[in-house]
Amino acid sequence: MLSSSNLNYFMDDPRESSRLVAKVDSAAWVNRFLQPVIDRQSVAKVLDVGCGPGEIANAVADANPNLRLTGVDASAARIAEALAHDRVELINGDACDLPLEDESFDVVYCRFLLEYLPDKEQAVAELVRVTKPGGFILLQDLDGQLVWNYPLSPERETIIDQSLTALAKTGFDPMVGRKLFHLLGQTDMHDVSVNIEPYHQIIGAIQEPERTQWELKLDIARSALSKMVSPDFAGEAYKTFMAHLDSPHTITYSNLFTVVGRKS
Repeated sequence: MLSSSNLNYFMDDPRESSRLVAKVDSAAWVNRFLQPVIDRQSVAKVLDVGCGPGEIANAVADANPNLRLTGVDASAARIAEALAHDRVELINGDACDLPLEDESFDVVYCRFLLEYLPDKEQAVAELVRVTKPGGFILLQDLDGQLVWNYPLSPERETIIDQSLTALAKTGFDPMVGRKLFHLLGQTDMHDVSVNIEPYHQIIGAIQEPERTQWELKLDIARSALSKMVSPDFAGEAYKTFMAHLDSPHTITYSNLFTVVGRKS
């Protein structure tokens, strides 16, 4: 789930696509977050920006037999491996320069993408551009990912600070969730609503299957940090964070922001 404007996307790994598919219940996500938006008006066309292999777009199509879905992702490999529903069209393209006509979609959604993009304002402007007047945009992203942990030793604090400094060069922003309201509100959108809720809540030693998910995620990040900083630093960061997650006396958490607005 990326944009070609972010060529240094640090989670661009062949394993990332299957990890993302495994961690989300697409039908449940659609039912909880997107279906209430779709049900607010007559909808014919829906756009998923940062669609990956199209799992959520397929779930939207399954739940709405009269809708046409388009998904855009900058990873040609993820588009190629997708098994798309017959009412879902997947396109290889850049979130900051969508290959789509103005005002062509009733509902546009973007999930867990903006945290990785260097030019978040341009991406949101593109989402607004392709939304019909009266149409809706849903943005969803995390706040505090990989950052909020306790207790935090001086060693781990240094590792986190150095990791975030390196990753910031790719556009990664672990605090983007709190910025979604402003990003959408400064465009031609109104009636912007915000929902904030806990997302990661790891209290004490992490359990399966969540541990395997985090182990894979951190290993993918380790590969990126090896190139950005050094293999030794990346290995130590991985080991230190996994030790924190495995401890019975620690906590790791983040929040999920969901922001919905309607185009004027």
